Amino acid sequence: MQEPRREYERWLREFAADTDLKKELLAIAKDEAEIRSRFGEGLRFGTAGLRGRLGFGPARMNAYVVRRATQGLADCLLAGGDAAAGVAIAYDSRRFSRLFAEETARVLCGNGIRAYLFPHLAPVPLLSFAVRALGCAAGVVITASHNPKEYNGYKVYGRDGGQLPPEEAEAIFRAIEGHPYGEGRRMELEQAEGEGLLCYIAQELEDAYAEKVKALSLSPGLCRQMGAELPIVYSPLNGTGNVPLRRVLGEMGFMKLYVVPEQENPDPDFSTVGAAPNPEKPEAYALARALAERVGAKLVLATDPDADRLGCLAQDKQGEFHVLTGNQIGCLLLNHILSSRSAAGTLPPNGAVVQSLVSTKMPEKIAARYGAQVFEVLTGFKFIAEKIEEFEKSGEYAFLFGFEESYGYLAGSFVRDKDAVAAALLLAETAAAYAREGLSLWEGLQALYAEYGHFAERTVSKEMRQGEEGRQAVAAIMAALRAEPPKALGGRAVLARRDYLSCLRTQSAPQGGEKGEERLKMPPSDVLYYEMEGAWACVRPSGTEPLIKFYAGASAKGQAEAEGLVAAILRDLSE
Repeated sequence: MQEPRREYERWLREFAADTDLKKELLAIAKDEAEIRSRFGEGLRFGTAGLRGRLGFGPARMNAYVVRRATQGLADCLLAGGDAAAGVAIAYDSRRFSRLFAEETARVLCGNGIRAYLFPHLAPVPLLSFAVRALGCAAGVVITASHNPKEYNGYKVYGRDGGQLPPEEAEAIFRAIEGHPYGEGRRMELEQAEGEGLLCYIAQELEDAYAEKVKALSLSPGLCRQMGAELPIVYSPLNGTGNVPLRRVLGEMGFMKLYVVPEQENPDPDFSTVGAAPNPEKPEAYALARALAERVGAKLVLATDPDADRLGCLAQDKQGEFHVLTGNQIGCLLLNHILSSRSAAGTLPPNGAVVQSLVSTKMPEKIAARYGAQVFEVLTGFKFIAEKIEEFEKSGEYAFLFGFEESYGYLAGSFVRDKDAVAAALLLAETAAAYAREGLSLWEGLQALYAEYGHFAERTVSKEMRQGEEGRQAVAAIMAALRAEPPKALGGRAVLARRDYLSCLRTQSAPQGGEKGEERLKMPPSDVLYYEMEGAWACVRPSGTEPLIKFYAGASAKGQAEAEGLVAAILRDLSE
């Protein structure tokens, strides 16, 4: 860790020509706590890249941090011989997103690496598609996903269009650490364009992506038939989903798509969405709910600013709207995909569904009915992308659908990250299928529970202090749980525990017997998982924020029983 005051003074001295930086840093000259927060250490580059509050200093998101990160990325591409393939760059509607995207392009071009830059806002799935379609060595998205307005981030993608695996992220981090802030070869955009190093991505690529998404439809005729009379409200939450999602749904026949006017256009302040532009949160839907009531819509869709996550409201028979969880949306989509393909005779005998290990277990029952196999992976969509790649190389399984509980879904393999645009089309189609039977999406969900049993899941996040103190607190919690593993949670005996750091599954010993151990076939990760009869729990640190997350899930004959068991498990874990 560097000495904060000395680093603060170095930034003031070396970047004195930057009047905005000078003004901001002089304003905190006597605030030692703020100086420690900004200059005690830098943002760490991980599998999700960089993410932090906007502002000046190594622990904030600013142009100097972006330049340094890009120089590290450029070093790795040059060392690996991948520079000729180039890098695709996209950005969302947050403050300084375009500036950071252009700084990324300038540094890449300054290193002789071709940059393919979107000329306007573009969502994560379109960037992932572009990396694959253009044959790029990497991709960068400037976004902080669904974080509050004060944040921005720098997300790096690999050649496959998926987020970086841990070893590649670590290599870039080491390369970044070899450069001081302010260092980096840069080229002016006009010069880079003139020399053919900067290329603006053409509309034809977006057209190709839209056609691929539309081809995912399982019932185009149903979309045209029911879409003409099914009102749907949509909010892009002032982000990147507005243009691509409206285009796809409109061209597929959903003619009664009402967009929340206050949240239609980019707004870096996200002034009407509550604390954050997060489609998981009920407050983000206040305006959309009001519009739905005015136009008689039973379904509301919302995408986060980089349009990789999709959330929704569904109305019940009493007219009440419910915010569906990511698990509920995932199960609705999975059931629609499997049942539709089964009816059409296009369901492969080796179909595979991939989900994160902290997601609901309901897909196991749905998939079993249709003869599909469910695979669990670590949290992070990059691991779902790796499974798709594995299936394609081996030919052993055919990928059908992937999802994680944090509102991320993927059908098709032309994108290798969460795709809210494609998910919105399939969810609208699912709603249309239920509407043809006289049911709302909410009633369709209840029908699934009646068929497969009631499932409940919940996540609780415990926020720590920023910086090293927060990391130590998280590490202490994980160490304590490893030192004294819980024997029971929520009144249910822990039958087995999995430690993904040691890659061991330990079965609890029967009375007078011996514990059994087996190796877990997953990469090491700081995750603890507990198996119980009809229930499970998981604990893991967040990869992007100073948080520790507690997950729990259960199934039971009734929803109240399942939810009660989940609450009891989480209560025991937190204690």
